[in-house]
Amino acid sequence: MPELPWPDVGLILATSLTGAVLVGVPGALVLRRLRGRSITASVFVLLTITVLAVLAGVIGIAQAMFISPHDRDVLLVVVAGSAAVSLPIGWWLGRRLAADAVWADQMRAQERRAEARRRELVAWISHDLRTPLAGLRAMAEALEDGVVSDPYTTHEYYGRMRTETDRMAELVDDLFEMARINAGALRLSRSTVPLAEVVSDVLSSAEPVARARGVRLVAAETGWPAVSGSEPELARIVANLLRNAIRYTPYDGTVQVSGGRDGDGAWLAVADTCGGIPEADLPRVFEVAFRGERARTPHVGETGGGLGLAIVRGLVEAHGGHVDVANTHVGCRFVVHLPVG
Repeated sequence: MPELPWPDVGLILATSLTGAVLVGVPGALVLRRLRGRSITASVFVLLTITVLAVLAGVIGIAQAMFISPHDRDVLLVVVAGSAAVSLPIGWWLGRRLAADAVWADQMRAQERRAEARRRELVAWISHDLRTPLAGLRAMAEALEDGVVSDPYTTHEYYGRMRTETDRMAELVDDLFEMARINAGALRLSRSTVPLAEVVSDVLSSAEPVARARGVRLVAAETGWPAVSGSEPELARIVANLLRNAIRYTPYDGTVQVSGGRDGDGAWLAVADTCGGIPEADLPRVFEVAFRGERARTPHVGETGGGLGLAIVRGLVEAHGGHVDVANTHVGCRFVVHLPVG
């Protein structure tokens, strides 16, 4: 086979480059317009530019009489076959890349939100711990320096110190539970749990607190289902909902607990007479460290990390359920949906 003379090689290269430029420049403009819009379309256009550049070179060389019509037709068939395979594959790969990019963006957004929640939580907890710690230090110094010496005041100081210690212990316990949920370290020992027994035990524990605040606790006598879940975590869900309802229900108010079954599984509802939650706050009540505004003002001197309802949502979702809240004409109603046993 005779070798091509150098002038012909130069002409072939010039013809191929000209065809590539004629296709590549408009393609580059199209890619520029697609920047930041669609990864799939960008990959598809890039492959199309490559195929068209090869096709333009083949046609140009054929027009310059460097290949025969037969060879030209063979090359065109080869290019068409390559395009028929490469373009669909490019489209599929573009969609995969787009999906991966979207997933990566979502993960980064979730990490940013999680980091913002962690910072907010640290700020809230630092604030809530500072108050009882300052009180404990002041009372301890007063007792140590002999500023308080009469038995009645000394006894009162010890009682207040124990109360502040209990509040800090409750806060630390909530932090530990929230950390387990966020870290995915929550391990449920599932079994069939009669919801009536869980509610009865929690009501017995909450009754003294409710009575001291002048709040009536009312529970349905029948209709309680059995659910699939871990009894300690289910008790924590009910206890946190009851504690939240008692905390915000005014004197002579009522907290009502009920349960039943529906088409999707079992449900548990805790309704109070707090006066309702501002509509703007309803979507945020399950956020970490969210306490709301004046419409649900707790008793004076009461603190908390704002973790109770966030823990409820985390535990309910760990059971494969969900929790909702809505206002009623006298207060609000939390409804927990759980899988049946």
